[in-house]
Amino acid sequence: MSARHLYIVDDDDVVRASLRGLMSTQPGLEIREFASGDRFLEAMHDLEPGCLLLDLLMPGRQGMEVLQIVSRESARFAVIMLTGQGDIPAVVQAMQFGAVNFLEKPCDHRTLITAVNNAFFQLQHEQQQRMSREMARAKLDLLSGRELDVLHGLIEGLPNKLIAHQLEISPRTVEIYRANLMEKLGVRSLSEVLRITFAAGMDLK
Repeated sequence: MSARHLYIVDDDDVVRASLRGLMSTQPGLEIREFASGDRFLEAMHDLEPGCLLLDLLMPGRQGMEVLQIVSRESARFAVIMLTGQGDIPAVVQAMQFGAVNFLEKPCDHRTLITAVNNAFFQLQHEQQQRMSREMARAKLDLLSGRELDVLHGLIEGLPNKLIAHQLEISPRTVEIYRANLMEKLGVRSLSEVLRITFAAGMDLK
């Protein structure tokens, strides 16, 4: 099992020790502590992707500000906000800023462990989607401008003759571009072409 990285950011030594003690019971976790949001931000770019247990109220940068910075600068962290003074507006704001969960301290052990496991699952899913998108875009980058034009026509469900008419080329030339683009994409069917374009987030309008 590959290591999962958990970062605890809280100014309370007792809380950090308690969270570490609880989460240390989970297999495959590498845990690192930070006594402030500022210290975490200083180290953030050198850290492995992982789950962040982030206290809301701390000296220096507050948890909400740290959350904003993390969400804006990196998609490598799934953030769970922790607070002893939670309220609905704070929950809403945290979710808007990208937190995956918001828990009040002291947390029920099972609730916290479940939240952390869910955060890791979501992070892994997002990373897989990002990798798929990057791979699909790399394939599309191999296509020439004309091949992309033909691809757009195919995605719109147009027959070769209509694509040829729109591009002012012959249907035979469209067939050649179509064969070339499918070879470059490494596919044999239109459904596979569509899968790649959708994975890449290609603008079809």
